[in-house]
Amino acid sequence: MSSKLPKEPDHYQDPFGDFRNLMNDFFHKRPVKGFLQSMDEFFQMPFSSFPVQVKELDEKIIITAELPGVKKEQINIDVLERSITISVKNVEMVIEEDEKKNYFKKSQSTQQLSRNIYLGHIIDEASVKASYQDGLLKIRVPKPKGKQIFISDGEQ
Repeated sequence: MSSKLPKEPDHYQDPFGDFRNLMNDFFHKRPVKGFLQSMDEFFQMPFSSFPVQVKELDEKIIITAELPGVKKEQINIDVLERSITISVKNVEMVIEEDEKKNYFKKSQSTQQLSRNIYLGHIIDEASVKASYQDGLLKIRVPKPKGKQIFISDGEQ
C-alpha cells in the first residue's frame, strides 16, 4: 500500500511568511524592543528585597543578610516570639533652591524593605547578637536546649 500525498509545487509560498516577518521586525525595533527588555528586567528582579541566608549549626542559627551600600543606622532588627524581622529604611531628601528666581523645592522619598525569618522555636531575645560589617549583617540566635529524657529498660 503506498500513500501518495499531494506534492508541493516548486513555487510554494508560506501564506503567513510576510506577516511573520512584519511581526518579527516590529518586536525588534525601538520603542517596542526597549519596552520588552524593561519588562524582562523587571520580572528578573528579586521580589524578596535583599538576599538572606539561614544556616543552622549545633548550638545556634546564623542569619546573614546582604545589604551593600546600607548604613548601620538604616537597619532595624525586631525579635518576635518565633521570628526575626530585618528592616532597612532609606530616606532620601532632595532640596533645590534658586534665589534669583525665588524657587525652592524640597522632595523626600522613603523606601523600606523587610524580610521576616520564621525560626519555629521561641527566641530568647536577650541572647540574640548582631554585627554589621562590609555590607553583611550577621545575626546569631542561640538554639533552645530541650530537656533530655532518660529512657528506661522496662515498664515502670
